[in-house]
Order: sequence, then C-alpha cells, then structure tokens
Amino acid sequence: MPLPDFLPALLRPELAELHAYTPVAGHFPVRLDANESPPLLSAEARAALARAAAPEDWGRYPDARALDLREAIAAHCGAEPDEILAGVGSDEVISIVLTALSRPRQGADAASIVTVSPTFVMYKLSARARGMRVVEVPLDAGWDLDVAGLRRAVDFALPNVVFIASPNNPTGALMSEDRLEAVVTAASDALVIVDEAYIDFAPRDQLALLRKHPNVAVLRTLSKIGLASLRIGWLIGARELVAELDKVRQPYNLPTPSQRAAAFALRELGGELRRAAAAVTAERERLAAGLAALGLSVAPSHANFLWIGTRRPAGEVFEALAARGVLVRSFHAAGGRLAHRLRITVGLPEENDRLLAEIAACA
Repeated sequence: MPLPDFLPALLRPELAELHAYTPVAGHFPVRLDANESPPLLSAEARAALARAAAPEDWGRYPDARALDLREAIAAHCGAEPDEILAGVGSDEVISIVLTALSRPRQGADAASIVTVSPTFVMYKLSARARGMRVVEVPLDAGWDLDVAGLRRAVDFALPNVVFIASPNNPTGALMSEDRLEAVVTAASDALVIVDEAYIDFAPRDQLALLRKHPNVAVLRTLSKIGLASLRIGWLIGARELVAELDKVRQPYNLPTPSQRAAAFALRELGGELRRAAAAVTAERERLAAGLAALGLSVAPSHANFLWIGTRRPAGEVFEALAARGVLVRSFHAAGGRLAHRLRITVGLPEENDRLLAEIAACA
C-alpha cells in the first residue's frame, strides 16, 4: 500500500537519514552479536524468577510508579527511590531524557547532544529522531576520551546532553577517571549521562561523579547480566531532575512481570548474578588470549564483549563466520579505522571455542 500523499510533508526530515534497527535474520548456531549474557542462571533461579514475575491479577495495569522496583534498584545502587527513573531498557530512558531536554540552550540555534565515536548508536538515533543536532568526537588511538576534542565540541555545540558510555560499546573501554571528570567539568551547563550498561564486568563504577557533580546522571540496565528479556533500565540522578523527566514517561510503561521479576532478582538473586558476571569476565580473558594467539588485535575490555582488529576487511570476516554459523557484529560499514573491526560477545565456553576454530580460518 503506497504512502498517503499528505504524509511525507508531515514526517520529520531527519527520518530520511535513519534506519530502523533490524537484527540479522536467519538461524545461527552461535550468536555472539548482541552483547547478551550467556544462559548461566541456575534452574532454581530461573524457576524462582518465573514465580516472582506472575502478577496477582492479569487484568490490572502495572504499578504506574514502579515503586517496589525503584526501591529495589535504589537499594542495589546506594541511592534513594526518588533518584531513580525506570524505563523499558536504557533505550526508553535515553528517549525520555532527550524528549524532556529538547529546548535549545541560550545562544544555540538548535538543541544538540555531544557524544563520542564509535559508541552506542541509540544516543545519535534518538537525538536525530527528535530533530536535535549530534556532534561526535572520535575516541583517541587507545579508544579513550579525547578531552581537548570534547571541550571544543562542548564550546561549539552548547549541548543539552553529553553521553559518555563507560565501559563503552563497542570498544569495551572503561574511560579514564581523570578524562571523564575533565569532560564533566567542561560541560558544566549540560547534563552529562554516564552510561554504565556494562559496569557489572568492570573493576570500578563512576557513581562518585554523581555525588560530586550536579550535572551528572548515570544509566544502568539489567539487560547485560542475564535478564535482557525483562527490558529494565534506569537512570540515577538528582531527585529534581528525575521528577521533571518523569513527566515525560509514558504511564504504565513497565509491565508487571518485568517489574516483579526485576525487583526479585535485585533483592534475592544478587549472588547468582555476580557469579554469572564473574564467569563471563573469566571467559572474556580466555577468549581474548585465544584470539590474540591467532594474531588478532584485541583491545582491553571491561565489558561482556571483545573489540578486535582483523587482518582482512571486517566485512569479509563477518560474512565468512556467518556462513559457518557464527554471528558476530561488524563495523566495516563505518569505514576508516573501523573497517577492520569486529565486536564479539562472550558466549558459553563451547560457543567461544567454536568461534576460535572458525575465525582461525577466515580472519
């Protein structure tokens, strides 16, 4: 059915440059492309989650305030419930932030964000979908923050929001503390979001910045530690900020099963989740050593994936692995220094062994 004649004039022009997120289709015995956690929770934990998730009445809307969930998150993070904004994964929280903070700053001709490159694509996509300008600053040669470049970008763009993922996706790098704080200080008139989606696999967090700098908020999620199906993410920030952002959040945004299961997991399954994260971290180091032994470049990672450099063009390696039943993520389409880069999620030991065997023949 063709598009009605009147619709093109109503669509945001920025949509012409965007593409819907579409995972690679097809059957792959080994999927190491989405940064999901391998299935490491015990059968007992999975059964307990299923019992906890079931609502008392399927005919009632979820708790619109997600109060029990926010209390569980706050206890887990050392915060207060009114400092927590919960959403459908980090994606929804990012959208809420950008919808609320979309007024151009004084002296700017458009609302804008500043972020780094490469990084999580949803910062850019969500901003452009709202007509915001996006200024990206390349990471340095070691995949760390270019503070001078970010300072120039902040001075030029007058951003509403600065997004820094640490550990960063897709590079796996935990940003240097001094550089991150320098960016927070330079962007004192913008909200700086520190995205800690992968913090469970890192040796330190960055919550101290939140208490030290009033312009900082932190993003976290349950999606990377074995609970991606729940789609629970949250922001930790000043209660005044959270109160304003909450005005934009859709009512009943989080289904009851997700709220109940997430709260239960945070309160009762902490040991299981920590053990699973530790197993992934140990397997990450084994996989990194195996890839390095094959002569591949492996960047230091503090996430649940590895950022590797290939001898052949990454697109060719990606296609060869896919043909062998192993799906990873390639960044060759971006060109430049990403033309030889793959991101590989840490899977189960047998999945990682299969990857090592196959990549040895095609990388």
